[in-house]
Amino acid sequence: MAKVLITGMGAISPLGTDLPTSFAQALAGHCAISPAPADIAKWLPNILLAPAAGEPLPMLDSKYAGLDRASQFALAAAAEAIAQAVLAAQPAEARRIGVFVGIGFGGAHTLDALYQRFQNAVHSDGKRNPVMVHPLSVPRMMANAAAAAISMHYGFKGPSNTYSVACASSAVAIGEAFRAIRDGYLDAAVVVGCEAMLTSGSMLAWNALRVMAKPQETAPARSCRPFSQDRSGFVLGEGGAAIVLESAARAEARQQAALGELCGYGCSSDAAHLTAPSSAEQVYAMQQALDDAGLQPADIQYLNAHGTATETGDVVETESIRTVFGGRDESRLAISSTKSMHGHLIGASGILEFALAVMAMRSGSLPPTATLEVPDPRCDLDYIPLTARHGCDVQAIMSNSFAFGGSNVSLVAKRYPA
Repeated sequence: MAKVLITGMGAISPLGTDLPTSFAQALAGHCAISPAPADIAKWLPNILLAPAAGEPLPMLDSKYAGLDRASQFALAAAAEAIAQAVLAAQPAEARRIGVFVGIGFGGAHTLDALYQRFQNAVHSDGKRNPVMVHPLSVPRMMANAAAAAISMHYGFKGPSNTYSVACASSAVAIGEAFRAIRDGYLDAAVVVGCEAMLTSGSMLAWNALRVMAKPQETAPARSCRPFSQDRSGFVLGEGGAAIVLESAARAEARQQAALGELCGYGCSSDAAHLTAPSSAEQVYAMQQALDDAGLQPADIQYLNAHGTATETGDVVETESIRTVFGGRDESRLAISSTKSMHGHLIGASGILEFALAVMAMRSGSLPPTATLEVPDPRCDLDYIPLTARHGCDVQAIMSNSFAFGGSNVSLVAKRYPA
């Protein structure tokens, strides 16, 4: 089986228009959460959002102006990761390079625009014209639109797969690309997570679930409060992140430096409830990832938690981590939820959080749970409250993604010798 190396990473997130900026802002404890714009606030006056720090289209060729916003985020993030990996477009071995994308709900902006256009398209006789929609609406909002755009732009002819597994989408994409390379089906893969559903229609639907954070009166930007006693839910964000994975043989043959080794992937299904998590299956996903990596719990120094700031979710995840790693007095594991700063990017969350964890491993600086002022006594692990930690010896990291529908994913990466 091949070793799988990470040779490039990129992101456009609420914290920054590239990954280094996003990581620096996370270390600074910057919370990129703000009140919703007027077109959403008129329906939901108390809703909060975490919009991307910049627009994706200026980073792209103008021919991509017609793509859905989610696909634009995907292309922008992929461009950064591919540039860092020095991965050539139109490669001779194109069939050995795949594209794996995770997205929760593709085409939200296209769908909202479609309905708005239909509502506004009225004939002189007062009747609506049902054909007054853009002819490319379906290709723009299909779930695999981002994967198709990346594959066509760079000429990668290996499998082009899209995973839509709610909050675990891009974590699954990473894991499945990892297996494809490790087992010899591919030599390299571009893995992307993207999401752009900060529209009035999407926000009305999410609000109906009663999982959205209530604004903090004195500091709205600090309203997403994972593991806190006063937590009230998460804040939806938008953006994209990407990583390039390669077999060690391919990377070393072209003398490409590795950012780390992806070495463990575990996944499970609760098979119990659409929204209520199961500790037993989260534990199984984490244990699978450790076994896959050939590591023990004590070998992991930092864990990026799913940490959505929901009442039940944070308690169950704490129980799961405690079961695998031991309690605070037994373990040296440091944990944080970066959702406290960048919000919940749904399909892009898994890969953004994994990339931030890899950056933490490389730098020895651990991002905080920036809003953790009064911990819930039931969430009694080391959740790095308020401020980042520096000068840490991090040899291996884990990243958790636990989705509505009961899908659980854990990923493990470790340092790779220069």
